[in-house]
Amino acid sequence: MIVHQEEILRLILALLLGGLIGVEREYRSKAAGFRTTIMICMGATLFTIISNRVGDDRIAANIVNGIGFLGAGLIYKEENRVKGLTSAATVWAVSALGMSIGVGYYDIALVGFGLILGSLLFLTKLSYRITRLNQTREYKVVTAYKNKTLNQYERVFIECGLSPRRGPQQRIGNEISGRWRVSGPEQAHEKCIKRLLNDSDVKEFVF
Repeated sequence: MIVHQEEILRLILALLLGGLIGVEREYRSKAAGFRTTIMICMGATLFTIISNRVGDDRIAANIVNGIGFLGAGLIYKEENRVKGLTSAATVWAVSALGMSIGVGYYDIALVGFGLILGSLLFLTKLSYRITRLNQTREYKVVTAYKNKTLNQYERVFIECGLSPRRGPQQRIGNEISGRWRVSGPEQAHEKCIKRLLNDSDVKEFVF
């Protein structure tokens, strides 16, 4: 079977572009790093080339389903935050990049590569600034029961400029604990945390 020179060039291009995106991911110590993005980009390119050779579009179409399963494995919950969404989205975008290369749409592939890498490199600071404007965190407060509820701590959240949403509360012996999902600016969170850390009645504080 003859290996076409253009197909070899497509695989090399997939290796280079996938690798460059992978460098950024590896530098940030993400789960889908250097080798992973290369394999995804080259794999998508290979499947697209094979799909073109055998004339079966279903092979290329199944790339999307396969990448969906791979991306789902990168998403996990850590404490009160969902992580891995950017890595999963990057994997999805890199597979599309590989498909573009595999079908020979180099112009779309290069523009897509520039936008993907540019987003990962230059939008991180903007994302951080947006996050500082409004954050949602989970708080847990444990204090002595003393025949009173935890409403006083809800008032602390509000006084600090936060919006609390009450979760489960529980009394065990002489202690009562409460959880809240609290939203607001980063500065307001820091103010509230400092206040609760200095509260001598608080026995346990998770934030």
